Amino acid sequence: MSGYQSFAEFYDGLMEDARYSDRCDYLLELLKRHGHEAGITLDLACGTGSLTIELKKRGVDVYGVDASVDMLSEAMQKSLEQGFNILFLNQKMQELDLYGTVDTCVCTLDSINHITDSKTLEKAFDRVGLFMNSGGLFVFDVNTVYKHQEVLGNNAFVIENDRVFCAWQNTLAENNIVEIDLDFFEEDNGVYYRHSESFAERAYSDDELREMLEKAGFTVEAVYGDFSFEPPKPDEQRVIYVARMKNSRNSEQ
Repeated sequence: MSGYQSFAEFYDGLMEDARYSDRCDYLLELLKRHGHEAGITLDLACGTGSLTIELKKRGVDVYGVDASVDMLSEAMQKSLEQGFNILFLNQKMQELDLYGTVDTCVCTLDSINHITDSKTLEKAFDRVGLFMNSGGLFVFDVNTVYKHQEVLGNNAFVIENDRVFCAWQNTLAENNIVEIDLDFFEEDNGVYYRHSESFAERAYSDDELREMLEKAGFTVEAVYGDFSFEPPKPDEQRVIYVARMKNSRNSEQ
């Protein structure tokens, strides 16, 4: 995985349809429906901190973790500009090493898919479980196999806004992995500068995810369609997993 240097700079502009405020409200309603208080909350793979900040605005005791220094730099600047002093830690998911335990962990916008090696994802789930209090909830979303095969596939996309023009090219590989090449063209006084970024995402089956979660000490309580409290449809592009920690293992630390 790359460090997302160029992606970090343009990320927020490309994610204008991410609906962070709505997604935050949805997550809090989801916790309520599962009878769970957010408590100390980890925003895993928090990116530029948009969801972290929305959770903080609603009074959640939250902090963020991300593997990209560039993403975290954007997150810290945004949070300070809004008057929040949020803790952000630079760590990979599979190397998670927190100062204490958490009651809730959220991981959104296909961050799980960015781990393309199943053994590495197992380690990431295991690390979340290690720092999760008994009865805690791990809520994350993933892009589906359907999306990788039928929507992303070998397709190309163009994203354009006032700041940047982005050419997006996908290549579908084995194991439902989509290799993604991004070219950003930024205009400055009539001159266009090109920045490139490449990474990959993998879609995992429901059986694969459930097996990994079970090994990490979680029980899957529900799987929902995106922004829904209903089971996913066959053509669902993003699904939400709600997994509860059975017995805390943090005494083993």
